[in-house]
Amino acid sequence: MSQSNGAAMHAIDEKLQELRELRGKARLGGGEERIEQQHKKGKYTARERVVRLLDEGSFEEFDMFVTPRTDGAGFQGDGVVTGHGTVNGRPVVIFSQDFTVMGGSLGEMVAKKICKVMDFAIKMGVPVVGLNDSGGARIQEGVLSLAGYGEIFQRNVMASGVVPQISAILGPCAGGAVYSPALTDFTIMTEGISYMFVTGPKVVKTVTQEDVTSDELGGPDIHATRSGVTHFVTDTEDEAFTLIRRLLSFLPQSNMEEPPLKPCHDPVNRVEDWLNELVPANPSLPYDIKRLIEAVVDHGDFLEVRAYWAPNLVVGFGRFNGRVAGIVANQPCVLAGVLDNKASRKGAAFIRFCNAFNIPIVTFVDVPGFMPGTVQEYEGIIMNGAKLIFAYAECTVPKVTVITRKAYGGAYIVMSSKHLRGDINYAWPTAEIAVMGPRAAVEILYGRELAKLKGAELEAFLKEREQDYRESFANPYRAARTGFIEDVIEPRNTRFRIIRALESLAGKRESNPPRKIGLVPL
Repeated sequence: MSQSNGAAMHAIDEKLQELRELRGKARLGGGEERIEQQHKKGKYTARERVVRLLDEGSFEEFDMFVTPRTDGAGFQGDGVVTGHGTVNGRPVVIFSQDFTVMGGSLGEMVAKKICKVMDFAIKMGVPVVGLNDSGGARIQEGVLSLAGYGEIFQRNVMASGVVPQISAILGPCAGGAVYSPALTDFTIMTEGISYMFVTGPKVVKTVTQEDVTSDELGGPDIHATRSGVTHFVTDTEDEAFTLIRRLLSFLPQSNMEEPPLKPCHDPVNRVEDWLNELVPANPSLPYDIKRLIEAVVDHGDFLEVRAYWAPNLVVGFGRFNGRVAGIVANQPCVLAGVLDNKASRKGAAFIRFCNAFNIPIVTFVDVPGFMPGTVQEYEGIIMNGAKLIFAYAECTVPKVTVITRKAYGGAYIVMSSKHLRGDINYAWPTAEIAVMGPRAAVEILYGRELAKLKGAELEAFLKEREQDYRESFANPYRAARTGFIEDVIEPRNTRFRIIRALESLAGKRESNPPRKIGLVPL
């Protein structure tokens, strides 16, 4: 080797060594001491999270060499790890905030990195997964930090209904930072390490005089049960990653694709005889609608969404002979399955997501009506109920409905009835489709007669008239005679009938009138 060639090779080796050193520095984030502090809190680092979520060896990183604008800060990669990889062999874009670098605070370059991968996701038509662990806006960068949040929010809105967006809260998320996860489709929180709030306990104490902890103000349990902000709660980070992988398995890559079709070994014609006895003979007694859902979906695999918020309405994902479907069901075990403000909002949000991403909807109906009372009226049951109507009415994906028992009044109309373009509507023999329940109807229709009766005579009269009402009105056959029900089916055959219905609707083509947007009642 000549002397000149040797010098050239040495120069190349130096360049390669510099590259390796810079990569090594970036992979350390805020340094070994801060990584150790992160582990002491029971938390993974940003890179460890990416590795645990994505398929092994699939991560391709973007912008490893970006540094903060802040004077004197030499952190390689700044406070977020970004790039793309695969989950279950399907591409995703990911960003993972790095708390070891300036507390994961968001500055100009952090925002640019996040916006860059979000733009990439929209362009390529792949889901975005954000792993949030940040102290908030980077104070040293002032308005540049605030501008960064605005740019991210803009991408969240542009990606909405185009690609699925999933947010995992794996640390603090406060102030303006909370609005990006709120703009995404699904939010996951983890016990013991995550919280979300617009203003922290100190500010709350100053302004309202309330003494409250971070967990009481915005912990996972609060947002899962009271506010509905979070869709899922997990005990550990690893459980959160498993959940994200499972959730993605139900979703298409973008609004231009169908949900993934999975090979199914669960017999299409599987019969569940016990379903014939699921609905109690006494119409006042409850039963668990989840038993029905798990009995009819493939292998009992049902992923419930927002399980602890508005539990009187059950929503989630399942498969029927390998086809993904969104499931909406009244829950007779909770408030008799009545629709209230929270349930209406919960159902509307889920239905609109399914419609955006070409996911058929299967609705199980057992609803006595909308919740009465001043609390509901003052909180806007009229407007919130209208949200649910709007969601079903604008929905163009296949819609299959099964009425198991009560379907009264306006609630019957709302729950994917034929009148809101339900495609195939079935009823069980136990279905009661009517303007109102038998007792209330009798009290209105026979008010004068009832006023003259007392005691046993009154009860006998009520019982007789209620039975007459059921036979004449509160049954599935009156609706079937008018064509509002395609068929009255045996409960044990429900799985088979739903699968056949979804297969017949696979080629459905329906559109709404041309418009810029539909003005959903807000």
